[in-house]
Amino acid sequence: MYSLNYQVTTSTCDSEGKLKLYSALQMMQDCSEMWIDSEPGVKQYFTEQNMAQLLATRQVEVIRVPDYKEKLTVTTSVYGMKPMFGFRNTFIYDSEGKPCYRTWSMGAFVDKTAGKLKRVDDATIASMTLEPQLEMNYKDRRIILPKEDGTVLDPIKVLRADIDYNKHVNNANYVRMAMELLPEGFMVHGLRVEYRVAAKLGDVLIPTIYEIEGGYIISLSVGNDVSTIIEFTE
Repeated sequence: MYSLNYQVTTSTCDSEGKLKLYSALQMMQDCSEMWIDSEPGVKQYFTEQNMAQLLATRQVEVIRVPDYKEKLTVTTSVYGMKPMFGFRNTFIYDSEGKPCYRTWSMGAFVDKTAGKLKRVDDATIASMTLEPQLEMNYKDRRIILPKEDGTVLDPIKVLRADIDYNKHVNNANYVRMAMELLPEGFMVHGLRVEYRVAAKLGDVLIPTIYEIEGGYIISLSVGNDVSTIIEFTE
C-alpha cells in the first residue's frame, strides 16, 4: 500500500469551498503513479522494459465532499495483477479515517515506444505485493453508449495544459472537460470512466451527451474514434 497526505487548498476548491472532483482525481492519480516506488522490483522491470501503465477504466463513489482546509490521506493498493492488466483501489480518507471517495481502477501495461499492450513476465507478477480488495459497489468497467438520443455539443480543442508526460491528455482532464457540459447544479455521486483512445495535443474532441436514468453519459470522440466515455450519476 502507498499513501500520500493532502490538505484541501484554495486551488483545489470550487466556488462553494468544496474539493473539486477534478482535484480529487488528481490526488488519486498522483498516489497511483507514486505507488510504484513501493515496489522497487516492479519499477526496475518497467524501466528496463520501457513500459508504462496507462489507465483504462476508473469507477468512483463519492461518499462525502471535503471542505476547504480539511486534511486528507490518499491510499493506493493493488489487489489484482494479470500479464497485461493491473487492478487497484484508491481511497481518499478524512482526518478521522472515514472514506470520502472509494475507487477502483484497471490499468493496461504498454510498450512506451510502440504504444501497444505488452505482457509482464510471471516472475514480476509473482513478486508483487497484493492487498485485499476493498469494499465498494463494483460496477462493470465497460460503459454502454445509448444507440440514440444523443446531443452533439460544441467541439473542445486539446490544449498544451491538458497534456501530461505521456504526451497525451491527462486522464483527469477528460472528466474536467465533460463536467463543464453537465447541467448547472448537478451533483455527482457516482463516476465511471472508460478510456479507449488517447487524445493528443491539437486534437479536437467532439462531445455527445446522453441523458440516462439518474444521470448522464458523455462521450468524447476524435474523428470517428471514441476517445473516452464518462458516466455521471447522482
